Amino acid sequence: MRSATREIRARLAWPQQLRRWRSGRRDPSAALFRGLRLRLTLWYSGVLAISLLLAGIGLYFGVERLVVRPITQDVDRQVAQMARDWAREGHPPCPLSGSSGASRTVAFYAVCFEVDDDDLEPTEDVKELEPEPPHDFLDDDLAHRALARGTASDVVDAGHDVGALYRSARVVRDPASGAVLGVVQGGRSIAEQRSALAALRTILLALGGVALLVATLGGLFLSGRALAPARLAFARQQAFIADASHELRTPLTLLRANAEVLLRRRDRFAPEDAALLEDIVAETAHMDHLASNMLTLARLDAGRLQLEYDIVDLRELTKAIARRVASLAAERQINVEVAADGPAVVVGDRQALEQAALILVDNALKYTPPGGRVTLRTGTSDGEAHLVVADTGVGIDPAHLPRLGERFYRVDKARSRETGGVGLGLAIARGIAAAHGGTLRLQSQPGKGTTATLSFPAKGRGRAHDR
Repeated sequence: MRSATREIRARLAWPQQLRRWRSGRRDPSAALFRGLRLRLTLWYSGVLAISLLLAGIGLYFGVERLVVRPITQDVDRQVAQMARDWAREGHPPCPLSGSSGASRTVAFYAVCFEVDDDDLEPTEDVKELEPEPPHDFLDDDLAHRALARGTASDVVDAGHDVGALYRSARVVRDPASGAVLGVVQGGRSIAEQRSALAALRTILLALGGVALLVATLGGLFLSGRALAPARLAFARQQAFIADASHELRTPLTLLRANAEVLLRRRDRFAPEDAALLEDIVAETAHMDHLASNMLTLARLDAGRLQLEYDIVDLRELTKAIARRVASLAAERQINVEVAADGPAVVVGDRQALEQAALILVDNALKYTPPGGRVTLRTGTSDGEAHLVVADTGVGIDPAHLPRLGERFYRVDKARSRETGGVGLGLAIARGIAAAHGGTLRLQSQPGKGTTATLSFPAKGRGRAHDR
């Protein structure tokens, strides 16, 4: 028998270490500071990313204005001059006189469209234009838009030889009659400027990404350093709570024992004095329970709760709990039922698991009226073993559900005080579940009852680690 037990414990050594590592990662205090550190880093990185984005956009459009806008303004100015020349002289100014188009470092293309039966046709001398304009430049779509609005401009891709081409068009009207004579269209390549802007955009994105990465890593480091004093203070607070709770238990126990001894001789005291002694016993019992819960929570937070891992059958555990609470349930006229949907075997500390389940059953009994029902159900699904405690009690308002499990939080403080609750039970149950790599989920509807579910890795999942 002993050899078999040693063999089981040896097989569970690795799963125990794995679960302790997981419980350390799920330790509430560690999770709190990891969350704070992550949020600080995300805020810092987010503010920096927005700042870099705004600065990059400002720089990009500023450079674009410096390198592209002079060219577009020059094209608009030349097109406007050509339109004035046409209106003054009465004939299209295309092709441009002299060699003004070809003499520029960046070629200026121009074409004139005449109105022919409400349609636009390029002038006959379009083939004589120097330099020869790209085919896309001769499209009359921009000229039609200018005909409708007076002026128009756009950027088109004129092919590999020219690249991006800025086009500008302007309507020409007869100064005397106001009739439309035609449309002047000019353009110039901005491919080099566009390439420079693309290179600038790539550089900004690369530098911004590197800066954001460095800032994120630096933010993680700096936030960790900034939170170090708070973590130390929190650890000291946990140690103080654990030490104080431990030290308080002995005098509280002695005080309660002495008061109970005196109550055995209540006939020697006045009725008022005996009542005072009963109050002392009740309050010391309440304080002792509070100190024990605080000590348990402090140990859970510090990861110092001693857990003896073994194979635990949750079905047998629920049956044992039902037997323990049978007399209390009968006194309150509440029916306790045990149901099993299938095998539910986990690796954990039986005493701690029983404590967590008892907390849930105790809450169910407290808030279920006479004639109600509390059901303990176990089962396994999706690789997890479940222990469910469902009642037909008063239920909980959905607004309170997110805060259930917070320390000293009670939905009905007056009623909880009457029933002896201090708001630590669910926090302990959640901490025990986390120490076993599990979770605690709560569902409730006012007037219909509450369902609490403890979920743990099933024994089948743990066995996979052994192999």
